[in-house]
Amino acid sequence: MVIYLTKRLSVFANILALVLFMPGIALAAPVQINTTSGIIFAQTTKTASYSTSSEINLTPLQRQELQAVRQRRNREIAAVLNSSQRDQLNHNLRAGNNINQALEKLNLQPEQQDLVKAIVQFTNLKMKAVSSRHLLTRGEK
Repeated sequence: MVIYLTKRLSVFANILALVLFMPGIALAAPVQINTTSGIIFAQTTKTASYSTSSEINLTPLQRQELQAVRQRRNREIAAVLNSSQRDQLNHNLRAGNNINQALEKLNLQPEQQDLVKAIVQFTNLKMKAVSSRHLLTRGEK
């Protein structure tokens, strides 16, 4: 009876340790891409200063986290735009503009501008969090 209890406790402790020490595993799942919208966003744009030098030394998991954050940003922005604005954004991105330049060239309504600005700011905060976690883990080594 004691052996079964210790086995159960050790399994529970291992599961708990995995959940607590590896929160990034949940982000490792592939992100579903909405293929019906036809929008292609540049994934390598540098939207803030934190992504220039610190992104070079990221682990594959951290790069994947940043990509997931960018993909979510792209889906949220696409949901705010109408079809002609999405087409224009797609054209601007293919012309070599980064996401910020492409958004500035759109004719957005004030409400759309506010929503897009909030989405971009929230995304930048998420990306800074990923980068700061990277700096903390790199500093501990």
